[in-house]
Amino acid sequence: MVNQTYSLATDNETLLKMYYEMLLARRIDERMWLLNRSGNIPFVVSCQGQEVMQIAASFACNKEHDYIFPYYRDLGVVLHFGMTTREVFLQAYAKAEDPNSGGRQMPGHFGQKKNKLVTGSSPVTTQVPHATGFALAAKMENKPSVSFVTMGEGSTNQGDFHEGINFAAVHKLPVIFMVENNQYAISVPYNKQVACENISDRAIGYGIKGIKVDGNDTFAVYDAVKEAHDRALNGDGPTLIEAVSYRLTPHSSDDDDSTYRSKDEVTTQKSNDGVAKFKEYLLEQGFLTEKSIEKLEVEIKNELNDATEYAENAPYADASTLTKYVYAEKEDF
Repeated sequence: MVNQTYSLATDNETLLKMYYEMLLARRIDERMWLLNRSGNIPFVVSCQGQEVMQIAASFACNKEHDYIFPYYRDLGVVLHFGMTTREVFLQAYAKAEDPNSGGRQMPGHFGQKKNKLVTGSSPVTTQVPHATGFALAAKMENKPSVSFVTMGEGSTNQGDFHEGINFAAVHKLPVIFMVENNQYAISVPYNKQVACENISDRAIGYGIKGIKVDGNDTFAVYDAVKEAHDRALNGDGPTLIEAVSYRLTPHSSDDDDSTYRSKDEVTTQKSNDGVAKFKEYLLEQGFLTEKSIEKLEVEIKNELNDATEYAENAPYADASTLTKYVYAEKEDF
């Protein structure tokens, strides 16, 4: 049953939790870049510029029942659904305790069974048909579960996108496809990726609802995903959501973005940073104060320091476990 009287705009407790998770994701990402540049961790795929859409969307889903199919830039999503800061750093350091792969995968290959985070792979868009398959199982078993799958706009040009969304549309499956349009597929700008004006327009071809929102607007993203979630549970099938923002960092720590975009462009986009805009809203409403922000920053810094130290000192996987998760073992049967 949908609570028609609920308003996120006046729920200060939830809004503060959202801001905490946005800020945590931003600060983790910034720490990762420092660790990479100092030679401590090998690789970073950044979430900066996309935290607002990730957190707002996650709050519109159901932790208890939904299955989540994040893509490699979705640090905010996995934090919301239960991955700890320590666990995030363990995967960055490729340590044995890394819950995603025991230190075997590149960073950003998220997967954690206990939190219903379904593992992804390096080839982009493979998570889309997987999410559709989980949604089919939920429908067949009459479970109140929704598949929530994310991807970059470049992924919408892959065959897996078409096959997954078309099947979900035909069978009216409970799945939400959210495209995090950060305007660049690595080095390729949006206008050289697709001819259509909006990614959400592609929903028409599948006979499903398409929604385009400002990815830096917490309330717009939350409302869009909440509407899609309600539609999925009501048997109205999937929704394609396009949330538009901007990638504030290079594609990865190995990318030189100065070869395909100007510093002025990035600087201009930083002035529209969704995390900063959300903080200003909370200050204006009196939900946050400068003093409470300072306290929050200290808490997060302590959390980062603890996670960094723990991950640095944690052991690597023993060589004897090299084939684990690669070949089936006797105890698996």
